[in-house]
Amino acid sequence: MNLAIAENVSLKPFNTFGIDVKARYLLVVKDVTELPQALLWAKTNNQAVTVIGGGSNVVFTKDINGLVLVLQTQGIKIIEQQASVAIVEVAAGVVWHELVRWSVAQGLGGIENLSLIYGTVGAAPVQNIGAYGVEFKDVCHSVQALNRLTGELHTFTTEQCCFSYRDSLFKHQPEQWIITKVQIKLDYKAPIHIGYAALQQNLPEQIDQLTYAQVSDIVIKTRQQRLPDPKQLGNAGSFFKNPIVSLEKAEQLKQQYPDLVTYPYAIKQVKLAAGWLIDKAGLKGLQEGDIGTYPLQALVLVNYGNVSGKAVLAFAQKIQEIVKQKFDIELEPEPIVL
Repeated sequence: MNLAIAENVSLKPFNTFGIDVKARYLLVVKDVTELPQALLWAKTNNQAVTVIGGGSNVVFTKDINGLVLVLQTQGIKIIEQQASVAIVEVAAGVVWHELVRWSVAQGLGGIENLSLIYGTVGAAPVQNIGAYGVEFKDVCHSVQALNRLTGELHTFTTEQCCFSYRDSLFKHQPEQWIITKVQIKLDYKAPIHIGYAALQQNLPEQIDQLTYAQVSDIVIKTRQQRLPDPKQLGNAGSFFKNPIVSLEKAEQLKQQYPDLVTYPYAIKQVKLAAGWLIDKAGLKGLQEGDIGTYPLQALVLVNYGNVSGKAVLAFAQKIQEIVKQKFDIELEPEPIVL
C-alpha cells in the first residue's frame, strides 16, 4: 500500500483554532491498516509522529517538524445487545457530534448531553470529554489503542483507562498510544439528565416525555447561544478546566462573592465555574490583537483574525495570573499545546 504522504502542508484547516502552521509531512489516515505502515515510515525516515483528529483541542505554537497523522477512519455499528443495552463500536476518526446524532436517531440514550462537542471519537477518551453532568467515562465499555512502540493493538477496560475530570491514561502517555476505536454502552431506556441550570431556559413546558433527540436539540440550542462556531470564529472550546477546590475554600469565596457558581464534585470538594471566575475578574470580552475571550462565554478564547499559538498562550497566561491574583485559584488550560 502506497501511503499518500504530503509535504509542507498548512495545518490551518486541521485545527479549529485556525492557527496557520505547517506540517513537514502529513498523512490523512482513512484506513486503520495504514497506521503501522505510517509509523514504520516515520521510524525509517527518522521523523517524529504527531496524531490529531478534529484538531479541536490543540494549540499549535510552531511548525510541526515530522509526520502529522490526521485520523479520519469511519464506522459505527452495534456489536452486541442485551435487553435495552447496546454495545456500539465506533472508529476513532468518526466526528463525535455525528455519533451523537446517530445514537439519538436510533433511540439510544447516554450521550445526548454531549451534543455539539467538536472533535473526533478518538479524542473523547483522551480528554474524558464531558458536558451538562455527563462524561465519556459514564458510557465507556472499552478503548482500543495501537502501541506506537510495538505496533500491537491493546484493548483497555474502563478501569484501565484511569478516567478522571478531563483526564485519562492516554493524556499522560501520548507518545505511547494511538486510539483506533472505542466501544460504548448506550441504552434504549437510559435516564435523561436535564438538571443543569444552563439547560433550563430551553426546556419545553412538558418535560416528562422528552426523547433523547429532543434533549440533544436542547443541548445544541444551549451551546449555540453561548459558544462560537469554529467555522465563524476559531476556538478550541473551553480553554480552562473548571478548578476543583476544597469545600472550605469555596465557602470562603462564597462569603466574599455570594453569586459564586459551584458544582458538586466529591466529598469535601467542589468544582468552580472557570468562566464565572474569568468574568468576575473583568476579562469577559477582552480582546488583544487577534485573540480575546468570547463576549458570551469567558471560558472560550477566540481567534479574531490570524492569531499565532504563542499569542494564544501569552493571553491565556495573563488570564491565569489575574484570576490567581484575585481569587488565589490556579486555572489549568484544557487544550494540548504542540
